[in-house]
Amino acid sequence: MTPGILSQSFYARPTLTVAKDLLGMWLVREVGGRRIEGRIVEVEAYVGPEDRASHASRGRTARTDVMFGPAGLAYIYLIYGMYHCFNVVTEREDYPAAVLVRAVELDGAAVGRRDRGGNRPRAALVDGPGRLCRTFQIDRSLNRADLTVGRGLWIEDRGDRFPRGRIGAHPRVGVDYAGEWAAKPWRFRVTGLDGR
Repeated sequence: MTPGILSQSFYARPTLTVAKDLLGMWLVREVGGRRIEGRIVEVEAYVGPEDRASHASRGRTARTDVMFGPAGLAYIYLIYGMYHCFNVVTEREDYPAAVLVRAVELDGAAVGRRDRGGNRPRAALVDGPGRLCRTFQIDRSLNRADLTVGRGLWIEDRGDRFPRGRIGAHPRVGVDYAGEWAAKPWRFRVTGLDGR
């Protein structure tokens, strides 16, 4: 894969593959003449209409219609009436699947953080989908944005990967209502972030 903006073909693959491959990619938001950038370190997969943890398990609605669309679109929704969540649509059209981006590391140089010795820039962890969307100024106005064209919001491959040994698979968060689907280890997180 060559460095650059991720293409539709990147997203039009099995959701669990896309989810793991998103770790290490760079989320980029261009707003007000400036860029906000962070390396993706945690994601959560939602796969198909049978996945009881997915919004699409209740069928195609005005809210979930974007999940049935082409791969590479942004699916953004509001939870608890106040927090936005940013997802990328995956797989083929008419098959509802998406990956929730849960956490990123902001470039330490950009945010002025240094390691304990005051030398190397230290990344700042933005943990949780609501905090991520506030930091990147992502809201429902970007729902259905095409992430493959490099305008406003996109994801880039800059050629750096996390070793597979640093990627843990965990149950998804906040989906206890989904029964056995809640226990699926479809949340992927890089280990060793901010001491964890």
